[in-house]
Amino acid sequence: MATDKRILVVIDPTATSHPVLNRGTWLAKRLSAPLELFICAYGPHLQDKGVNPKSVDKARASLLEDHTRKLRELAATATAEGLAVTVDARWDYPLHEGIVRKALDCKADIVLKDTHYHSVLKRSIFSNTDWNLIRTCPAALWLVKPRAPGVRPCIVAAVDPLHERDKPAELDHKILTTAKELCSGLAGELHVFHSFDIAPVLAVSTDSMTMPISLPIQELTDSLKKEHSEALYALTDAHGLKRDQVHMHQGGTRELLVALTEQLRADVVVMGAVSRSGLQRLFLGNTAEDVLDKLSCDVLIVKPDRFETPLHL
Repeated sequence: MATDKRILVVIDPTATSHPVLNRGTWLAKRLSAPLELFICAYGPHLQDKGVNPKSVDKARASLLEDHTRKLRELAATATAEGLAVTVDARWDYPLHEGIVRKALDCKADIVLKDTHYHSVLKRSIFSNTDWNLIRTCPAALWLVKPRAPGVRPCIVAAVDPLHERDKPAELDHKILTTAKELCSGLAGELHVFHSFDIAPVLAVSTDSMTMPISLPIQELTDSLKKEHSEALYALTDAHGLKRDQVHMHQGGTRELLVALTEQLRADVVVMGAVSRSGLQRLFLGNTAEDVLDKLSCDVLIVKPDRFETPLHL
């Protein structure tokens, strides 16, 4: 990833630990990138200024001063290590809109945010803010899980070369370019994941039949596998990737992607968020929302080059 990237780290002022700060510092060091720590502040008791606006303004200013002081304390270690670190605390609501506004203002290339961890379920729980950022943040969004990265980070790029879910062709190239740049900057290893599933094809074929007949399942499977493998290898060959870096599997994306990341002990999965026609929201290509929760590694979500936030800011 290019060294002129600007990294925005979203700090949760209510948290007792900040994995996102560790990840942001780790990333900024390796990419020689400037770092900004940000708190988006809000308190329902200070929302309505009522009959005493001056008092409320003073309380808000005091809260922002406390947050700014906290950010400077958090930034001290990174600054001492030679990183260029700035801090900012703003009053804004809702949280995802405040983060998007800040990302646009500071021209952030990457926004890092913690996800919440539930020790009993042993998985991350994505909040409404996370999902709204996935759909609206114009910068690349890095959602941080609690597990620390390895010495030689493993990056998995999840692609859909047949664009079966309305994903523009150029987004796969952006996913791979981003993953390759990240791999280069972090001295990591790159793998590419894609899955295809015969089940939807069989379901459509069965539903369209007026009389039950025996389907040539093996022929359909072989044909589908050939179509997907040709598209996948054309994509990865264009990026100079070796075949042993490419993983194509038959079956459901959720189970297969999670299994591959566990097998490789992946540190981050790079995937694309796309807009479907007629809907003012984003979907994650060929991955369901619960895939993100089940991944134990970080997730980096990139948008098409022409993406504009649907928020009215």
